[in-house]
Amino acid sequence: METTYCYRIYPNKKQIELIQKTFGCCRFVYNYFLNRRINAYQENNETIGYYQCCKELTILKQEYEWLKEPDKCALQNSLKFLDWAYQNYWKLHYGFPKFKSKKNNYKSYRTQFMNTTTGGNIKVLHKYIQLPKLGYVKTLDKRLPKGRILNATISQERSGHYYVVICCTDVNFEQLPKTHKNIGIDLGIINFATLSNGIKIDNPRFYEKSEKRVIKLQKELSRKTIGSSNYNKARIKVAKLYQHITSQRKDFLHKLTHELVTNYDTICIEDLDVSEMKESHSKAKNKHVGDVSFYEFRRQLEYKCDWYGKELRIIDRYYPSSQICHKCGNRDGKKSLDIRKWTCPNCNMELDRDINAAINILNAGLI
Repeated sequence: METTYCYRIYPNKKQIELIQKTFGCCRFVYNYFLNRRINAYQENNETIGYYQCCKELTILKQEYEWLKEPDKCALQNSLKFLDWAYQNYWKLHYGFPKFKSKKNNYKSYRTQFMNTTTGGNIKVLHKYIQLPKLGYVKTLDKRLPKGRILNATISQERSGHYYVVICCTDVNFEQLPKTHKNIGIDLGIINFATLSNGIKIDNPRFYEKSEKRVIKLQKELSRKTIGSSNYNKARIKVAKLYQHITSQRKDFLHKLTHELVTNYDTICIEDLDVSEMKESHSKAKNKHVGDVSFYEFRRQLEYKCDWYGKELRIIDRYYPSSQICHKCGNRDGKKSLDIRKWTCPNCNMELDRDINAAINILNAGLI
């Protein structure tokens, strides 16, 4: 099993300078050989593969001495990414590879793990991460990766923060103890999740709480001259605020999904079509649907259940969970969203719309 570990790093001035040089060299190599392959095909009807590009890269380093400064694996990985882009274009009919722009505010490169006399060129130590050419880079994260390290991706976000994502394989997670409990979950916008045991989890509405600040910073950004230093400062403020909102949302989802996987053996949820929900003509509804991140919630549940030996069951998206009485099974038709409680005409039981739906999802999942 493969997994990744993300660390925020705090490089010093020399390390930042080398990271930026590596970004530039990787971009140059990618664009140079993309142009080389295009010209070879147009002029001679010739296709240049990855291995021929690697041979020409060695010659190119003799011509441009500054290509020897960054990590060699980063340059080779640029050629691999270019070759993957070509394969995706020809085999999977994706878009044709595009030239990388220097003005892109997100930058990254990947380096490979290699065995050395000291044990390896990528190590995660206490408050430090050892990376090729960079040496020991400071981090505040004390997590140690499990398994065997494959590669590391160094990136600079639009906010200016630096991160390292370390990919590991042969990772074995300890199985969580069985609780012999099952739960059904009904997702919504008013309440983020309603559990079949009656617990309702409020929607934190992270974007809505920061929306006024976002509007203010976006207005300030729109008044700046594009490309100026003041424009860049305003852009970074906007990017940092969006990153803060994203971090809040991820933290909420990780804590919630971990709690669910820890406390329940079988988790039942609906197969929601988020893209169809966003096609509503109401902009406010589209914004709320995007803010709750239903897809990310399901994705985290899927891999965490796989890690820890729990089971996730997905109910058909057209299952009428809110139309059926969970006690007698009577189905009395579709109800508008403003109806939150009603009485079953068959058994006279008072039903809460969300709790009733969650119980029906659990019953359907356990069949």
